[in-house]
This record gives sequence, C-alpha cells and structure tokens, in this order.
Amino acid sequence: MNQDWQNFLRAQGAQIQDSVVSHFGEATAERLAARDGTVLCDLGQFGTLRISGEEAESFLQNLLSNDVREVTATRAQLSSLNSPKGRMLASLLIWRDGQDYLLQLPRTLSEPILKKLNMYVLRAKVKISNVSDEIVTLGVSGVDALEILLARFGELPQAALGVVSSESGCVIKVSDLRWQINATPQQAQKLWAEFNVEARPVGSSCWDWLNIRAGIPVILPQTQEQFVAQMANFDLVKGVNFSKGCYPGQEIVARAQYLGKLKRRMYLAHIDSNESPQPGDELFSADMGGQACGTLANVATAPAGGYDVLAVLQTSSHETQQVHWKSPQGTALQFLPLPYTLPAN
Repeated sequence: MNQDWQNFLRAQGAQIQDSVVSHFGEATAERLAARDGTVLCDLGQFGTLRISGEEAESFLQNLLSNDVREVTATRAQLSSLNSPKGRMLASLLIWRDGQDYLLQLPRTLSEPILKKLNMYVLRAKVKISNVSDEIVTLGVSGVDALEILLARFGELPQAALGVVSSESGCVIKVSDLRWQINATPQQAQKLWAEFNVEARPVGSSCWDWLNIRAGIPVILPQTQEQFVAQMANFDLVKGVNFSKGCYPGQEIVARAQYLGKLKRRMYLAHIDSNESPQPGDELFSADMGGQACGTLANVATAPAGGYDVLAVLQTSSHETQQVHWKSPQGTALQFLPLPYTLPAN
C-alpha cells in the first residue's frame, strides 16, 4: 500500500494489517452497513499490473480467457489466466489506461503472476510492471452510491463494467449498486473526503462479502489451479469468450463447455460457525465415500454472524446431499440462491 495513502487512512481511523483495512473501529456495524446502507471501502486487498507496449493487446489476447480486443476506454472486462491444464491461476478485472492495460487481481498474487506473465514475453514488445502502490482503488456500494458519484463525476457508465475516466479518476460500474474508482493516492484522498460525508467507511472485507453475494469468484493463492473456469461460474459472469482463438488451457475450457455434463459448479452458501472457514477448505457429502466433494473458494464474515462462502462442489452432492465443511461430520452448509441462474445439467 502506498505509504502516503496508508497514513491518510490511519488518520481516518483505519486499522490496517498487511496493506488491508481490517475495520474503522466497529467491524460488526460496518458489515451491517455494507448490507443495509451505503459504504466506502479501500480495496487494498487487490493489486494492479500494468501491461504496456505496442504488442500489449496481442500478448494478452494469446494468454487470457476473454477477448481482450473488447476492452476499450469505455469497457472493462473480467478474464482469467489459466494453466495449460485449464485450471485458473488468476481471476482478473481488466481496463484501459490510454494504450496500456491494467489487470486487477489479489495483491498476494501480483508478484507471482507478474513473474508468470514475464515468462511469456520472450521477444514481444511488451512491458509488465507492478503498479499496486501507484493506484488506489476505492469501492462505493449502496442505494446512495449513484447519487454520491454523480455529484462528483457528473457522468457515469450505464452498463455493467462500463468505464468513465476523468481528471478525478477512472470509474467502473460493477453493478447498479456498486462502483469501483481507480485513482492516484492524491486523487483518492480528495475523493475519500467527499464520499465520507454520505458513505460509511468500512473494512475491505465488506467488499469481499459483496463479491461473494454477487457470485463473483476471486482466485486466491489457496485456490490456484483448483478450478476450470466453468466450475467457478466464470462463464456466467462473462469472464470467458468461447469464440476467441487459442490461449493456455483453452482446449480444456472449451471441452468442459461443449462436451458432456459439467460435474462441478460454484454455489453460494452460509456456514454457521464460530470458527472461521478458509479458502481451500474441503467439503464432504455422504455420496462421495469419504472423499471431498468440493472446496471453499471465497469466505467472508456475514453481517448477521457466521460466514458466507462461495463453494465449488459436485453438482450431484448439492442436488441430493447435505454438504459439510472440513469433515463428513462438520458443520452443514446452508445453501442460498445465487443472483444468476445456473444452467440445467
């Protein structure tokens, strides 16, 4: 986290650990505000890579699951970097800054993915840099978010993942109630001071909870190479283009789409426990003979207690069995409806 920005947040009452804002003094009330009110988050849990050079577009087009040619000055995109076996190494939010591409991913994966991408550069006219401390990302969510941002920016994107850039920063519409602003540390301080009047500052994990409730997976170090894109519903959140050319793992991703029944999908669930579940934890059901039936992808403390999770598991187990966390005798998952429809198998 940029040191000036970190000092600014601490002056606002932020409790920060490992570049992530834990809370502003009232974690429980902040989670309730994320559910019921309008909130302001620092998204320091994410880092940003800049891809520049005259061959940046073709470089990314040959590596990522989505059609990078559709990323423009007014359009962002979800995409993924996959292993040759089709397993997700990183989930990405991509937008443009002039001729450059900016890739947002968990901060803990920024350096490993930078090194991975550099392995593919070879003679391409491309430069990759970690600009995580140069760009501050803010999240604004809630019923008053639109009004707050209109007052500052005047013009906002109309469609989901639309982008509007101005001298105050780059605004990306995540959904009708959620917006992401990318700015310099200096711009971010001014924006925070303005937004703070009507939006409550909350810990960064509140944004993670909102992502979970939206059914948007984020690949973390604990879940790298665990899921083919469709297992994590990345096809349903428009993170995969099935008509573009080849990229690492493309054949496996295409096969999962067009051949046979997809055996695993991602589900939204609640775990009522005092112990904190973790991404990568295994799940069990009686039909699997003691073998794990799935894995937790993302976890966040729920506003009313317990934990909300995104869980990738056997569709048969979800349909016919009670699913348990960590062991066959562990706490049972309480499944919740996703905000989008899963395809019928």
